[in-house]
Amino acid sequence: MSMGRYRMLIGDRWVDGTGDSWITVDDPATEEAVGRVPAGSAADVDLAVAAASGAFDGWRWTAAGERAALLQKAAAKSEEHAADLLELLTREQGKPRSEQEEELEYAVSCLRYYAELGRSRRGTVIPSGEPRTQLNLVLREPYGVVGAIVPWNYPLLLLSWKLAPALAAGNAVVVKPSEWAPLATVEWIRRCFDHFPPGVINVVTGDGSAGRALVAHPGVPLVAFTGSVETGRHIASVAAPMMKRLHLELGGKDAFVVAPDADPSTAADAVAYAALINAGQVCTSAERVYVPSGLHDEVVAALEARVSSLRLGHGLEEGVDMGPMMGEPFRGKVERHIAEAVDRGARVVTGGRRPRDRDRGWFYEPTVLIDVDHDMAIMRDETFGPAIPVMTYTAFSDAIALVNDSPMGLGATLRSTDPVLVKRFFEEVKVGTVWINDPLTDNDAGPFGGMKLSGGARELGEQALDEFSETKHVHWDLSDAPKDWWYPY
Repeated sequence: MSMGRYRMLIGDRWVDGTGDSWITVDDPATEEAVGRVPAGSAADVDLAVAAASGAFDGWRWTAAGERAALLQKAAAKSEEHAADLLELLTREQGKPRSEQEEELEYAVSCLRYYAELGRSRRGTVIPSGEPRTQLNLVLREPYGVVGAIVPWNYPLLLLSWKLAPALAAGNAVVVKPSEWAPLATVEWIRRCFDHFPPGVINVVTGDGSAGRALVAHPGVPLVAFTGSVETGRHIASVAAPMMKRLHLELGGKDAFVVAPDADPSTAADAVAYAALINAGQVCTSAERVYVPSGLHDEVVAALEARVSSLRLGHGLEEGVDMGPMMGEPFRGKVERHIAEAVDRGARVVTGGRRPRDRDRGWFYEPTVLIDVDHDMAIMRDETFGPAIPVMTYTAFSDAIALVNDSPMGLGATLRSTDPVLVKRFFEEVKVGTVWINDPLTDNDAGPFGGMKLSGGARELGEQALDEFSETKHVHWDLSDAPKDWWYPY
């Protein structure tokens, strides 16, 4: 596959941008160039916001049914172009083809969900003080221009979680994809959203400087971002003086608890999936595993067998279970976390190194560690890679305390069929999403988001549509007669 040249979308034109700098995107499995995109500047952001602002007034008054039809058409086109999109997505991002297929399927489902939800959620009528002569309305109105800053690990899916509700609510959007994986995003918009009115969707490619310009732009009242806590804090500091609305999903350090009644073998399979899908590069990856002392040896043995059997390779190869990491900075962080844990007394059961049979690509063997504790970075900080640290507990109350012993609170998983333990778990853990026996499963109608440092935004569900619209209360007296309580008293 030859290296392609991709452009930015501003208004109705695909352009190279105002500068002459480009960003080359590499295949993380081969380190070979896949394509390049313009390194967008603040001037490009200005033009994109101006185009979105110009399109907004017409878009906000477009009938909800028409907006729904356009989103449904984008979903159908996504399926039509799936083969090309999936190949490009795999080459630039690295996940196995089967995982990319799932990403696109979920993105299409999200478009269809908000197409229909957007038809009906516009506001409510509430009781009035004088019901015969007054009417009280609660309206939902679009913000205007939404800045959508999307990460590299699930570029299409996480864009759909922002783009679909934002459009359904009547906003125009400026998308800033990650510089690590922007190609499939650009192609998705070019091929599957070209029937939208010009300016309603704009794409500015580039690095963090383009993202900063979008956050700081006075014409962008709402910024939706998925990424690290550090970057989220910076966004908040820039946006705060302008009182911007922020929609932040800031990652996690999710826990997986194996209950005393769980089957060790099945629990190990569930842990491996929850921790290693997309090479562990998921904000909801199981990055901390807690098992009862009495089940430790059985769970670890089963986990070792499952993890050591996984096949690493290019995502387009048949039979591959796990692809590469996204790049050297991300692999390096995993290596540092594992090395620090080992220095402090942890033991590597399997993995813990770069594969010896691959001299190209950002691969790292899936790794299981034991004898870990909460003083180690691998149990405290987001690792975002294929590492599974396992820690024991004695009482179930201790397990819940360990889950909550984190500044993050995105999600948590429990493996149990004991209803008493299940109820106690989901009532007491401080996270935004709880999975019981089926980790990392999404539901278009189920709100997704975190607590604590993981951010308070909610994506998916009715809540996300509300997050992309503002509330307005209208108190309407149908009579123009003077009121008894007016001056003078």
